[in-house]
Amino acid sequence: APGGEGSEPSPRLSGLCPWTGESRHAAASPGRALGAGPSESVSVHVYQAAVLTDVFAHLSDLLPSLSMPSEVLLKIFSNLDAVTLLCTGCVNRRFYHLANDNFLWIRIYSAAFPPKRSNWKVNSVEKTAGSVNVLSVKDKEAGYWKKEYIAKQRARVRAALAQVLKPVNPYTGLPVKTKEAVRISGLGWVIILREKNGKEYIMEHIDLSINDSSVTIMWYGKPWPRLATLSTLDLCGVTPVFMDQSKTPSKNGPRWHSLIAKYNLSNLTESTMIGGDRLLRIFCLCPGLLVGLWKREEELAFVMANLHFHQLVEKSTLGSATVPYELPPHTPLLDDNPEYGLHGYQLHIDMHSGGIFYLCGTFRNLLTKKGYIEDGYVKIVVISFKNNTEHLPLIGKVGLSWRTDIFDGCIKSCSIMDITLLDEYGKPFWCFSSPVCMRALGPSDGPSFLGQTSCVDYVDSEGKVHVELVWIKETEEYFIVSLVLYLRVAKINHWFGTAY
Repeated sequence: APGGEGSEPSPRLSGLCPWTGESRHAAASPGRALGAGPSESVSVHVYQAAVLTDVFAHLSDLLPSLSMPSEVLLKIFSNLDAVTLLCTGCVNRRFYHLANDNFLWIRIYSAAFPPKRSNWKVNSVEKTAGSVNVLSVKDKEAGYWKKEYIAKQRARVRAALAQVLKPVNPYTGLPVKTKEAVRISGLGWVIILREKNGKEYIMEHIDLSINDSSVTIMWYGKPWPRLATLSTLDLCGVTPVFMDQSKTPSKNGPRWHSLIAKYNLSNLTESTMIGGDRLLRIFCLCPGLLVGLWKREEELAFVMANLHFHQLVEKSTLGSATVPYELPPHTPLLDDNPEYGLHGYQLHIDMHSGGIFYLCGTFRNLLTKKGYIEDGYVKIVVISFKNNTEHLPLIGKVGLSWRTDIFDGCIKSCSIMDITLLDEYGKPFWCFSSPVCMRALGPSDGPSFLGQTSCVDYVDSEGKVHVELVWIKETEEYFIVSLVLYLRVAKINHWFGTAY
């Protein structure tokens, strides 16, 4: 069964319980998180072997036979807490239906969320639960109050995280306490490898590093499925369904999956190869995924995900297992300035790998003009060829660090690029974290330097980044002699309500 670090990946169960024909994951409606209201279908992903083992152990002590009358089983189940009751429902089909009993869950719900105002004293959980109209419990479909309880708990988690993420750094436009939010929520990440025959493997992350504006997550050291059998890879955030801020979050319990991105692995070797060394080649999949393949076997060596801090916690916690979190609709602030949306930008750029930063720069008051709009993009020059005082060195020898349980290495001329572009109001306009590589160019029309000219390019649906560098042989370092952003005009029009 999927477990902690170093455990062998196992096929994923097909539902909350293998005994039901129900899908494990319910789809969230657009713009809403799963479980946001009573009408939503809520399911919980319980797959930790340790919890199920404990449940079996307790039940084997309590039950001489699994054929005991339902009334007796319900009496026993009434003494279980929410986590144990959810896990008990995974034992078999019969337990699943019994563990969905509304009377069990209304007791748990009423104890956790008692009425705010009451004209009578409540001496026990039984009296609190008894205050609920019996008909209202019976009239609801089986599992209704379980879903309500989970939805309410998820709402509590969202509210707590919203408070933590409220303070924003005025210089970066990003939440100040992202690291704290990750810690208190018990947030982790998994990849779900799906074979062409539908078989799935869930793999816990092995290592992660939190950078200035992004997080880098690693998976390695596992007996990977054969690449030829794989069709897709899902990247998901996982959090405990029930968050207790007074306790350290536990992996051994029901956890919530939030789909961040889905990648196609069917033609991985035809994707963009950005580099390699004597042991492996690395391929980049947008957004932000890096896959390492052993050269000899053409099989998986490691997977690396790079996630920008902007909306990181929301994307990792508020989606469902099948539908990513959808950003709230943006309402533009209108202005009659004839060049509104073309000035006042602030850029922060990092280039790093393995905790080593090759570049860390902030550029303010960036602007452009209508005349720089071409082919659906507007051009913003950040560092100009013509201004030598703007040119910046990359510190150290640029390379992308990788590791597995046996080998490690550093692939030359590759790194992770983090971009945070703020609008004139200091709000994040375009953010990403992605692997990039330097490629050799021919003779440049730029300043006359003795050395090879290289470039770094990045493209996504919102814009492009083009960097040109010159290798200075005397000092053995790269200098950035040009840095240009190309923003999609459609994005600017949508964001600012303009019509360029």
